[in-house]
Amino acid sequence: MNTTIALVILVAYFGMLIAVSFYTARGADTTTFFTANRQSPWWLVAFGMIGTSLSGVTFISVPGAVGKIGFSYFQVVLGYIIGYLVIGTVLMPLYYRLNLISIYGYLEKRFGFWSYKTGAGFFLLARTVGSAVRLYVAAGVLQIALFDGLGIPFGVSVLITIGLIWVYTFKGGVKTIILTDSLQTIFLVTAVILTIYLISRELGLSFGGLVQTVQDSSMSQVFYWDANDPKNFFKQFISGIFIAIVMTGLDQDLMQKNLTCKNIGEAQKNMFWFTFTMVIVNFLFLSLGVLLYQYAQREGIAIPTRTDDLYPQLALNHLGLVVGITFLLGITAATYASADSALTALTTSFCVDFMNVEARPEAERSRIKHIVHIGFSLLFYVVIIVFRQLNSKEVITAVFDIAGYTYGPLLGLYAFGIFSKRPVLDWVVPFICLASPVLTYIVNENSAAWFNGYQFGFERLLLNGLFTFVGLWAVSRPVKEAEPVTA
Repeated sequence: MNTTIALVILVAYFGMLIAVSFYTARGADTTTFFTANRQSPWWLVAFGMIGTSLSGVTFISVPGAVGKIGFSYFQVVLGYIIGYLVIGTVLMPLYYRLNLISIYGYLEKRFGFWSYKTGAGFFLLARTVGSAVRLYVAAGVLQIALFDGLGIPFGVSVLITIGLIWVYTFKGGVKTIILTDSLQTIFLVTAVILTIYLISRELGLSFGGLVQTVQDSSMSQVFYWDANDPKNFFKQFISGIFIAIVMTGLDQDLMQKNLTCKNIGEAQKNMFWFTFTMVIVNFLFLSLGVLLYQYAQREGIAIPTRTDDLYPQLALNHLGLVVGITFLLGITAATYASADSALTALTTSFCVDFMNVEARPEAERSRIKHIVHIGFSLLFYVVIIVFRQLNSKEVITAVFDIAGYTYGPLLGLYAFGIFSKRPVLDWVVPFICLASPVLTYIVNENSAAWFNGYQFGFERLLLNGLFTFVGLWAVSRPVKEAEPVTA
C-alpha cells in the first residue's frame, strides 16, 4: 500500500464526514446533540447501528481468530438473536415509556440516587475502555499503512485520529452520527464482500467453490460440546444472549440511537432488521477468515503470531492494490463508526447523568457539553497509549474480558429492577457493584481447581450479574401492600 494513496483515501474520507457534519449540524442545539430531536428514520438507524456494533475489532480480530477457534464465535452470534429480542420487547418499551435521554435514568426511578450514579458510572468506565481498545486496533493499522511512511510516531497519529473524530461530532452529535455511521456501514459491508470476492478469484473459486471451500474447512466447525471447553455451545450461546443485552440494550451508545426514532414501533422495526443484518455480516467475516488462511497456506505466507495481524498483512502487502484500498476503507469505517458514536454517548451520559444539564439554560448546556466532549476525547487518547503498552492478547478477547467485568453490575441492576419489585437500600448499591467484579475475578482465576477443570469464558458476564443480583436481594425488603411500586 503506497503511503500517498493511503493519505489521499484518508483525506477524502474525512472530508466526506466533515461535509456531512456541516449539513446535519445546521441549527443544532444540545437537544439535537443528545436526541436528534427524535426524528430519525428507523431504517437509517438500523443500518448505521451495524457499523457501530461491529467496529474495527470485528473487522480484524474475527477473521484472524478463525484459525484458532474456528466458527465457534458464531455460537455467540446465535445468542445475540435472543438478546436482541429481549431488548426489543422488554427494554426499549421501558425506555420509551419513561421518555429517557440517558437510559440510566431508569435506575434512579427504580432504586434511587446512588444506584443511578453507579449504573451510569459503570457505563462510562466500560464504554471508555472498550471503545478506546477498538480505536487502538485501527490506529495500529493506520500507523502501518500511512503514518510510519510519513515519519509520524504512534502517539501523534492517535492524537490526529481522535481530533478528526471530534471535528465532525462536536456540533451535531447523535444526529450527525446516525448519518455518518450509515455511510461508514456501506464502506464496511462493501469492503468485506469485495475482499471475499477478490480472494475467491485469486484462489480460482466460483461461488459454488467458495461455499464448498468454507464448508469443507476444518476451521468452519461451529458447534463445540465439551463441557470443559471454553468454546462449549451452551457457554457461548448463553453468553451471547447476555452480551447482546448488556452491550446493546444496557449501553447508552447503542440505545441512544434507538431513542431517536419517532416512536416505539419504529424503534422495534429498527431492532428487527438490525438483528437480521448483524447475523449475516458476522457470518461473512468468519467466511473471510477461512479464505485468508487458505490463501496464506497456498502462497506459503507465514501466519503472524498475533492473528489480529493476518488480515492487515495480507490486504496491505499481498493481495493487490484494490484489496488494500478496500481494506483501508473498511477498517477506517468500522472503527470510526464505533468510536464517534461512543464519544457522543459518553458525552451525553456524563452531561445528563452527572452534570444535570436538562435543568440548565441552553447556553450553559452547550458550554458544558463542549467541555465534556473534549475531556472524553483526551481520555480516549490516554487509554489507547496505556493499552498499547499493556496488551498482549487478541483484542477481541481483551474487549470481552473488560466487558465481562464492567457490564456485569449493569446486568444485575436491570435484572433485579425488572424482575423484582423489592425496594433496596440505595446507598449500599455502589459497594455491591464494586464487589461483584472482584468476586467474579477470584472465581474465574480459581475455577479449574474448584470446579473439576471447568474454565469460564464469556459467561463471566453472567456470573458477575448474578453476584450483583444476589447482593441487591440481600439488601432489599418485600414490598408493603400500601407501598407504591416504581417502574
